[in-house]
Amino acid sequence: MDEHDGAGSGALRMDDPWYDAHAAGEWQHDAAAPVAVSANASVNASPTKHDDRTSVYLDVQHSAAFQEVRGRYRGFAFPAVAGFLTWYLLYVVLAMTAPGLMARPVAGEINVAMVAGLAQFASTFLLTWAYARHARLRRDRAALDLRWDTQERIR
Repeated sequence: MDEHDGAGSGALRMDDPWYDAHAAGEWQHDAAAPVAVSANASVNASPTKHDDRTSVYLDVQHSAAFQEVRGRYRGFAFPAVAGFLTWYLLYVVLAMTAPGLMARPVAGEINVAMVAGLAQFASTFLLTWAYARHARLRRDRAALDLRWDTQERIR
């Protein structure tokens, strides 16, 4: 986003290519005329023009292939996040409510808390590896095919 377009101290140019207009309530604006937004005003939510790119992206978003890629992502990510957060919170809760258990020696000066803490690091790396493997084996090829198809349709 550029700093100012000279229209006043409260006006900003919204011609940033990474601006998420859809999330802001505006699907697309005319690229030739940047949208000036006052610091206290809301973005005009009425779309001005739907071109071929918009329809291509919407078609891809509603396609069965895209929904399958998203479903595969959600099928891995949501259970993985839930499991990891449960494991992390279990460690914290046990540290607070069962200090005797956590202080129990396992081998020499190493106790249950130290083993569980190190297991937190190990599980983080294991989850990262599992995510990368899942993405490589179950999503990357389909996502790349969608990407190529989308680019071919836009040309």
